[in-house]
Parts: sequence; structure tokens; C-alpha cells
Amino acid sequence: MRDNSTSGAAVGFLLGLIDHEDADRIRRRIGLPEPAVQATLEARQNALLWSWTRTAVPASVLLWVLEQDDPERNQWVWRHRSADNAMRRAIARGVPFGPDREALVTVVDGLGPELAPPVPENFTRFGLVGALREGTSMQSARTAASMVLERSDWRAVTEADRNRPLPGYARWALSIRPDCPPALRAHFGTHRKFTHRVRKAGVLDGPADYATSWGPASHVLNVLSTGQLMFPARVGEAQEALRPLVRDHLGDREDAWAVLAQLIDTFQGNAAELVMTAGAIA
Repeated sequence: MRDNSTSGAAVGFLLGLIDHEDADRIRRRIGLPEPAVQATLEARQNALLWSWTRTAVPASVLLWVLEQDDPERNQWVWRHRSADNAMRRAIARGVPFGPDREALVTVVDGLGPELAPPVPENFTRFGLVGALREGTSMQSARTAASMVLERSDWRAVTEADRNRPLPGYARWALSIRPDCPPALRAHFGTHRKFTHRVRKAGVLDGPADYATSWGPASHVLNVLSTGQLMFPARVGEAQEALRPLVRDHLGDREDAWAVLAQLIDTFQGNAAELVMTAGAIA
């Protein structure tokens, strides 16, 4: 196969779901070098991180990294091309994202409040809820929503909407925040069209959803190949979702893996479809 950082990492992620000896044999058959041969561990991690920061991802993927509450990982989220103002403000403030964490997260030197995006004028004038109510356009609503950072902010927003519904722009801007509490998002809307639009905006149910229904496959698998490094607590969900598909449609068949390696660079469907297609062709 043509060995490049994207397809090599993507196929390697899937090979990690089968028996180690079978994976080694298949690597040799399709011409994919062993990870240890490609580079030292440190160099490989640096290459993965560089690739990761330059790859557009759904907002939920960045949230899975932030949930690790790790200062070094937060630094890479800050640098990511898909990070937004809300994420950078939260990182600069040390806001915890892990479900059981209350203590502030250590902020890496150089990423303090002084580098956070400027505070919006409406927030200074009207406060958090007032700025959301003043959001009469999508841009102003999203700017106001980017100031909702801590759990206390989300509680304040929930209470304010309960007392008097927020404007539609503000509700939508909050709904497409990946860290919006699920109960609040469900309160804003449960219609199929609404949930479809939220999903299209990059808010996913979890890594299993991302692994099996998002595409193109090479892009998704390349991101998942960084999972053990960037979101180790969640990548297992993606692995478990794909493992039975890989077992049933590829298994230890060299011909099926060879077909997959030929298809992966140009295949536009999701990873599940890629695996099933390769198995069927072989």
C-alpha cells in the first residue's frame, strides 16, 4: 500500500482490533511498516499530534480531549484548528470538564487569561444571561454563548430559560456547544430535524457514533488513531464499536485487508461501510 501518515495510521488503527500475530502478518502483506520501525515513540507521538491539530474534527472530539482534564492535552486543544473561543476561554481559566472533577485544571505557562479571546462588549454591559437575551443574530448569539464556561454558568442559563425562554438564536448557539448539558439540549428541542442539525454541527453521541457513522473513513480513523494519546478514556468506545465489524468482514484474511488498503484513500463512506465493502469485494 502507499504508506502515508493518514492511510498508514488509519489502517493501523483497524489492525489494532485483531490478534497481534495476525496483524503483524497482514502488515507485511500490505507493506505497512511496524509502528516501531516508522519512528521512535516520541517522534511518532509528535507526528500524530501535528497531524491531529491540522485535521478538522467535530466539536465533540475536542470535548473528549478536554474531559481528560490534562494540562498538556489542553495545550493541544488550544492549538487545534477546530477549537473555538469558548474552549480557549475555558482552558485559560482552568475549567474542568471531567464529569467527577471539581478542582481547577492547571494551566500550561503561556495559556493564561491574558491570551484568552477578549470578553464581548455585550457580556460586559449586560452580564451572561443579558447578553444571551440581546443576541438578535447568530453571530451575536454565538459570541454570547461562548461565555458560558463553568457548570454554574450552565445552571444560570437553564434557570433563566425556565423563567423566560431565551431567544431562538441563543438557544441554537447553546445547543451546538458540545458541552451543553444533554437535559438542556433536549429542552431546547427533540424534533428529528433539530437533532439532525445538531449532529451536522458536530455534536455526537459518543466515539462509537463517530467511528461507525461519520466520514470519510480515512479521516475518522486517522483521528481515532490518536485516541490513546489524546482521549484514552473514550477511544475504547470506538474500538468496541468497530471490533465486531472488523472480525466479521475482514478477520485474518490478507486479501480483504489488501482491498481495504487500496480503497481507504478514496473511500467516501464511513468506517463501517469501508470494512464491509472491503470484505465483500474480497
